[in-house]
Amino acid sequence: MRFVLVTAAALLLASPAVAAPTAAQKDEFYATCMGIAQDQTLCACKADAAMTLIDERFMGVVIASMKGRPTAPEDAVPYNTYVAKSNQICKPNY
Repeated sequence: MRFVLVTAAALLLASPAVAAPTAAQKDEFYATCMGIAQDQTLCACKADAAMTLIDERFMGVVIASMKGRPTAPEDAVPYNTYVAKSNQICKPNY
């Protein structure tokens, strides 16, 4: 049992840290969303949801996509998953 705990702790320490999105990214997300949707309620909800659903790197991917940049092939599935989850949270009747 001790070996399992030590191994798990070592793996956690060896894994790269995943940083949460920054407040500046949340603000940029909201501003970009408002430029597209012009819906304060939706954009505020989506910005809040992004803070819990994705990390700092992926927030950059999402914002870039919202600005019209193509999503890299390796980010396509995680991006679609993020969109589906954020829609479940912010647009539950759709």
